[in-house]
Amino acid sequence: MVKLPLVRDFAYDYGRVEQVSNLIRRVIANNPSPFTFAGTGTYIVGRNNVAIIDPGPADQLHIDAILQILEGETITHVFVTHTHADHSPGCALLNHQRRVTTYGFGAHQRFQDEDELIVEEPADFEFVPDVRAKHEEVIAGEDWTMRCLHTPGHTSNHMCYLLEEEKALFTGDHVMGWSTSVISPPDGDMSDYMDSLQLLLDLDVDVYWPTHGPPIHQPNAHVKAFIDHRLEREQQVLRCVSEGIHTIDQMVPIIYESTKQILYPAAARSLYATIIHLIRNHKLTFSNELYEGSKFFLA
Repeated sequence: MVKLPLVRDFAYDYGRVEQVSNLIRRVIANNPSPFTFAGTGTYIVGRNNVAIIDPGPADQLHIDAILQILEGETITHVFVTHTHADHSPGCALLNHQRRVTTYGFGAHQRFQDEDELIVEEPADFEFVPDVRAKHEEVIAGEDWTMRCLHTPGHTSNHMCYLLEEEKALFTGDHVMGWSTSVISPPDGDMSDYMDSLQLLLDLDVDVYWPTHGPPIHQPNAHVKAFIDHRLEREQQVLRCVSEGIHTIDQMVPIIYESTKQILYPAAARSLYATIIHLIRNHKLTFSNELYEGSKFFLA
């Protein structure tokens, strides 16, 4: 079994600024959950004329803490990794008190019956970036340079941001140190996610700063372990089907035997994403129409 190099040691105080590197400060929002760990980590990059990454949830106390920290400084850019409710809604609260310019890949896609598929933080359909950042676009501030990287998988509009001066990558929920990411179709896509993990291996990066939890100081080893973990999940699914276990609700307790049952719905969505990926690769097929409750068979 693949051993994931997860790190959960994380010291923090809500609302307090921490200087985590020469150019980076971090403030943690008080929104802990099974999907946010300790809470949303909002990053402040630079001095005087600064960028913010992921303002976080619609939490006025968190936004007030950020603005108090930045008293006398100007927010020139607000970067959003993706449109879940723990990442982007803080932009609107910021805008009420200071006019800010937001950057992101785009709005959250709408799908029929998506509200019935919520297994983690819900989508923020209200957020639309002022500037739609493009893959590999470089955006410069006063003392920082950010390269935008489209990394779909967790969501279709997920972006990572590479701070070139420090070889530091803000990974949002794409790669975290404390946990793997939920991949929930239809907006979540395992094929895209695997490609986006591979993309990170081609970067010259020293450290990852996820939006939740501690930094990742051996990024390539971490990503390779995540890829191996997902490949192992594929083999577990294929083994289940070969042994006559044809439905996701039967597979989840077997494949996720060490996972708390409260997380089974999220596990089922990620398993469904894995199965769709296997169908695309002609390793599985399905009965009748394709949905989470289908029966799956070896192709």
